[in-house]
Amino acid sequence: MNVRREHPPRERGRARAMCGDLAMGFRFAFSGGREGWVRALLTSVGVGLGVALLLLTTAVPNILDARHARESARHDFSLTPEEIPAADDTLVVAHAGSLWHERDIRGRLLQPEGARAPLPPGISGFPAPGEMYVSPALAEVLKSSGGELLRERLPGKIVGTIGEKGLIGPAELAYYAGSDDLAERIGHHSAVARIDHFGDIGDEGSGALDPVLLLLVLLVFVVLLAPVGIFVATAVRFGGEQRDRRLAALRLVGCDGGMTRRIAAGEALAGAVLGLVLGTGFFLIGAEIAGTVELFGVSVFPDYLTPTPVLAALVAVAVPAAAVFVTLFALRRVVIEPLGVVRTAKPARRRLWWRLLPPLAGLAMLYPMIGQGDGNGDFNQYLVTGGVLLLLVGVTALLPWVVEASVARLGHGAVSWQLAVRRLQLSSGTAARMVNGIAVAVAGAIALQMLFAAVQEDYTESTGRDPSRVQMQVDLTDDVDVAAAGRKFEKTEGVRDAVALSHTSFGDRRKDPEYTLDITVGDCAALRELARLSTCREGDVFLAESEVADYDAKLRELMAPGATVWVDPSYGDGEPAAEARWTLPAAVPAVNVREDSLQPHVTGLLVTPSALPAKAEPSLYGNVYVRVDESVPDAREHVRNTAAAIDPLVDAWSWTSTQRSEEYDTIRTGLFVGASAVLVLIGASLLVSQLEQLRERRKLLSSLIAFGTRRRTLTLSVLWQTAIPITLGLLLAMAVGLTLGVILLKMATVPLRVDWASVLAMTGIGGAVVLVVTLLSLPPLLRLMRPDGLRTE
Repeated sequence: MNVRREHPPRERGRARAMCGDLAMGFRFAFSGGREGWVRALLTSVGVGLGVALLLLTTAVPNILDARHARESARHDFSLTPEEIPAADDTLVVAHAGSLWHERDIRGRLLQPEGARAPLPPGISGFPAPGEMYVSPALAEVLKSSGGELLRERLPGKIVGTIGEKGLIGPAELAYYAGSDDLAERIGHHSAVARIDHFGDIGDEGSGALDPVLLLLVLLVFVVLLAPVGIFVATAVRFGGEQRDRRLAALRLVGCDGGMTRRIAAGEALAGAVLGLVLGTGFFLIGAEIAGTVELFGVSVFPDYLTPTPVLAALVAVAVPAAAVFVTLFALRRVVIEPLGVVRTAKPARRRLWWRLLPPLAGLAMLYPMIGQGDGNGDFNQYLVTGGVLLLLVGVTALLPWVVEASVARLGHGAVSWQLAVRRLQLSSGTAARMVNGIAVAVAGAIALQMLFAAVQEDYTESTGRDPSRVQMQVDLTDDVDVAAAGRKFEKTEGVRDAVALSHTSFGDRRKDPEYTLDITVGDCAALRELARLSTCREGDVFLAESEVADYDAKLRELMAPGATVWVDPSYGDGEPAAEARWTLPAAVPAVNVREDSLQPHVTGLLVTPSALPAKAEPSLYGNVYVRVDESVPDAREHVRNTAAAIDPLVDAWSWTSTQRSEEYDTIRTGLFVGASAVLVLIGASLLVSQLEQLRERRKLLSSLIAFGTRRRTLTLSVLWQTAIPITLGLLLAMAVGLTLGVILLKMATVPLRVDWASVLAMTGIGGAVVLVVTLLSLPPLLRLMRPDGLRTE
């Protein structure tokens, strides 16, 4: 091998020589027979897994844009308040959505009013009454054996499938059904509207995130991507021991130290380039699989997963550059001599002082952001991102020192323990590199979980409803007989009780009243769910008294016994109302509203049905409160079926004691989806790393077996070699995660509180991933522990 080089002129010759060294290393990566190819393949697989996730991240902007564009294209309510008159190009649309086992079903009823009525995206024609177009996912549910109840709710004949252009994801449940009686309901139901086109959702409902939510978004991206970068950096260092032997051979034939380092960087560059190719393949395969997977209610079409060109180009440049940098940095203090590598001797003790600099710098960057979450200003994105990254990178800097310092003090024990400890004492850096990624992921997860748990109350509000009293509420349409609907729900399978209440209002004048108050109508049993009634008979009227019922003298005079009022008075030139004259009975006793009333803020009059004049009945609209027997399978689905049978526009929904901000929930869902992807990467990368280390130790394991060492002893030693570093790594991750979490809580100006259950859960998940990887690596380990592993060429 000719290793002498000419350098005329000096600078150009030096650059040419460096490129030649890198090219030589590139060729060496794929030489050396089967060993070389296995080494290159392991490196490229490790890098490829990271590249696939990085490409997925670069596709996130396109995913969000594509979903928003699809939602905008099918938007079917006009944003202008003016009513559109019926014409040849208008369409009446009604929202008839529902739930199926707590999954949203997007339902629309359509009534075209002319030949040029706008057609919704994704369907080829308008369904006739009794017909419907359904999404592929909904079609599968309807065809399944468990979809019988849903088929009862959606009895229309399926005449077509909604195409991709009409859906935001392949797992979305949606349908379009035909109708012929929607036009007459415009103005009587908020879910019915006339439109002349689809689309133009614009930026409706969008707005700037508040500082704390913006902080959460930044942290989600940083915490999810930091382990990916670390895994890529770890993967390019696979095969370190064999590489050192090759570098020593190069020194023997005349290469100087700089050349050998550049050749090693060339080998890493080859693995990174091949990793880019494999990563692109993994990404494309994953994109196709993504069309069949739904995570936390989110699904995407494969064509959504198009990486942003600029970000994809950045990944293509950054990964090979990082491979070269990491290799040169790893070899900066390694003395490569013709007869071996000095690192195989007892290494010098690692220094602590410089390893503390990254986390301290991170804390310094985050310090100015403390208190910015209380409205004092926005967080500086660069300081937050840089500070969190430096703190997490500090884990990778501190962990090798922690592992080295800890294993150096470990004492004697069983043979398996001694083998593991001695191995760790000789190569603690390799063990730390394997654990780095999982430690960073756990540290970030702990900090994020602390912040999410602390701010959750700020984005959660009480609904004022008690699910232990009533489990479901059905909001009826105006033209439904409330009492009859209540009886239907009482007979529904899985319903223990149903309380029907109607509502209207009354005023002091027939038209344009100056004072108005509410009327709640129900039988005595229903009214007792609202107020404490000592006695009640049909025809009685009661005055609701509570803290919120602040009646002045004029209102009390309006509700005085014997007073004359007008039920459902008219306003301006609007549609005529009932304008029913009503003389209150001679006795209107005051009753106290229950603290656990089924309706919040009960005011005005509580009336039994016969007390109202007959003319007022058309003005009543109502609700049915349903108590569900949870022991009956699909009890809630039976309730929804009864609601749909009464009227497709009737809304049946479950009570909850609290509700969270939609923006907060979206960010939280994004975290869960991203964390699931990162966990898969962590497991796959750890498995590849474990297999690579076992492959390097094949001859050592075979030698020990040949000398009579028991397989059980060797297996336990390998398990100890994994357990010790991961335990130290998780302890360090807990410390860093708690520190970062406290800083984030101070930044968000929320009370300091450590959710130890979440901290231990995040740590346990990290440990579980390592345990699964270790168990999966046992079969290859047992195959390697054979005397014939000493055979060589």
